[in-house]
Amino acid sequence: MTILFPAIDLKDGQCVRLKLGDMDQATVFNDNPGAQAKAFEDQGFEWLHVVDLNGAFAGESVNGAAVDAILASTKNPVQLGGGIRTLEHIETWLSKGISRVILGTVAVRDPALVKEACKRFPGKVAVGIDAKGGYVAVEGWAETSELTAVALARQFEDAGVSAIIYTDIDRDGVLKGLNIPSTLELAHAVSIPVIASGGLASIEDVKRLLEPDCVILEGAISGRALYDGRLDPKEAMDLIRAARKEG
Repeated sequence: MTILFPAIDLKDGQCVRLKLGDMDQATVFNDNPGAQAKAFEDQGFEWLHVVDLNGAFAGESVNGAAVDAILASTKNPVQLGGGIRTLEHIETWLSKGISRVILGTVAVRDPALVKEACKRFPGKVAVGIDAKGGYVAVEGWAETSELTAVALARQFEDAGVSAIIYTDIDRDGVLKGLNIPSTLELAHAVSIPVIASGGLASIEDVKRLLEPDCVILEGAISGRALYDGRLDPKEAMDLIRAARKEG
């Protein structure tokens, strides 16, 4: 089932989009995250993808008030990443109503914590794998590790991870189109559902996701294309719903 996740990236309490993950290249699209969440719900989206960008660098929640406002404004399930590094962080967010936490840096630094989190909170833990040139980046993309995306994903094969969110950093925020080959390579390497992220630019990317070879993917995340009008929400959701009926 293809899910299109609209993204809210939070920096200093505002909804922004970065270019290539660079905090200095942030465009503010909305200074009211709650209103943005409600707008996405009204447009027919069924999930919401939220990232605390400041938190990703700080290693702890920074935009908590904005996330609370989002949770209060939408009935849609919300997945949240950015600065979630401890079991306490995870428990706090799940107790507030987050449907799924995304663990990124800690998945590289402390895989055992991710596995423990999956045991304690079944179905509530996703792993974010952000890759640059095929290698995993951490600490808000500020550092690149020596791990490949596939090698990291395989560490969690039987851990109970609910999804892997795979971001191609070289495409993020620059509207070059999704990196389908690398995303499919990862999806075929593990049994964990994979969500594509980074570069979704137009309705053509949505059509590509609905082709038979992409059925293996859980869906994709869209950010900048939705904010600047390159992707029409109604057209995208109509296509996805029609494909589900056919399937």
